[in-house]
Parts: sequence; C-alpha cells; structure tokens
Amino acid sequence: MEPVTADAPAAAVAPRPDGRRTRWAEHRRARREELVTAALRAITTHGAGLGMDELAAAAGTSKTVLYRHFADKEDLYLAVARRVNRLIVRELRSAVERAGSPREALAGIVTTYLGLVEADPEVYRFVVSHPFGATARDPERDPVQRLTRALADETARTLTAHLRAAGAADSSADALAHGLVALIRSAADRWISTPGRIGAAEMSAALTDLAWGGLDAVLGATTTPTRPQTEEVP
Repeated sequence: MEPVTADAPAAAVAPRPDGRRTRWAEHRRARREELVTAALRAITTHGAGLGMDELAAAAGTSKTVLYRHFADKEDLYLAVARRVNRLIVRELRSAVERAGSPREALAGIVTTYLGLVEADPEVYRFVVSHPFGATARDPERDPVQRLTRALADETARTLTAHLRAAGAADSSADALAHGLVALIRSAADRWISTPGRIGAAEMSAALTDLAWGGLDAVLGATTTPTRPQTEEVP
C-alpha cells in the first residue's frame, strides 16, 4: 500500500443538505395540497363555473396567494384534475380487484365511475370542461386525456386477466377497452347533464348491460365467476 503523503488530494466531501431549503420545499408542497383541497370544496359548493377571483374568495384566500403557489390558471386546474384523476383510478382498481368475472369487472368500472361523477358533479364538470382557457397543447399534460387513457388501461388490464382465466381470446382487449371507455365517458357526460336524470345505480346497470352485450358477443367470453390471477399494477 502506498503511503499517504501531505500532497495527496483530500477526499471529496458531499455537500450537506440545506435543511431550511428542504423544509421550505415541503412547506410549499403541503400548502399547494391545502389549496387544491380548498379549491375542490369551493367548486363543489359554488359550481364548476367559478373564476379565479371567486375561487380564491370561496377558498378563504386571495388570488395573489394562489399565484404564489401556482404558475397560472392552468397550473391550478392541472393540480385539481390530477387529484381527481388519482382518486378515480384508485377507486377503479379497488372495485375491479373484487370482481370475480369479466362482467363483474366491467360492472365495477361502470358503477364506480358513475358513482364518483354523481357524488360530485360540479368537480367532474370542472375537470372535463377545461376551464380558465386551459387547453390540450401538450396531450401528455391534458388530464382528461390522461384520465381516459388510465380508464382504458385499467379496463384492458382487468378484462385481459379475466378473459385469460376464462379461456377466451384476449388479443382485442386493449382496443375494445378504449371503445368501452369512450362509451362510458360519453354516456356519463350526457347523463350528468340531463335534468331529472335517473340515479347512478340504475344508469350503471343499464350501461353495463349495453356494454356487456356487445363485449360478450365479440369476445365470446364466459360469465362464469372465475377469479383470475391479476397482473400487478405498477
């Protein structure tokens, strides 16, 4: 071993984390989440048509404070939409995990989606209407497109697992899942905007019958309750 001399370079020392900067970043993150929660409450109470001034007042703060934590109107909209999307996807996954057959999986997706729409229709309208002039300039950032893809991916994953367990062909599952999601979303949008609409349970049953009739005819899938070995959700 070579001796260490006085001329040997000193070992590199990793910089110590700035505790104040870390605490400030965490504070800002927590404050953003609080403001998103306040915005959701305001939308639920006062409707999807709130402007920034009305939304800030209903949330008990000022527009200036909102702009300290959100770059612009679209940034706030995207933060609200991401929160809603996470809730919907989490509830969908929970529903389909309980399904014992392809039809039950489809019914779980339809029932959960319509139930969440009915539970807070103003928040749903806020997300799907792109308020504040928010646009889909970047499809990867558009929360409505992301939600549609998440719904379709979850539907395809679930149907594929169930259809494999039932011994049916699954090569068309992804394309059919996207078609089903388009059907479900269009029906939900129209239903939630209809005066004197029927309840979510009745609508879910009718929409499930409609969707399953076509899916069963195309895939020839069995409705025998067979619990599949579901793929792990990333």
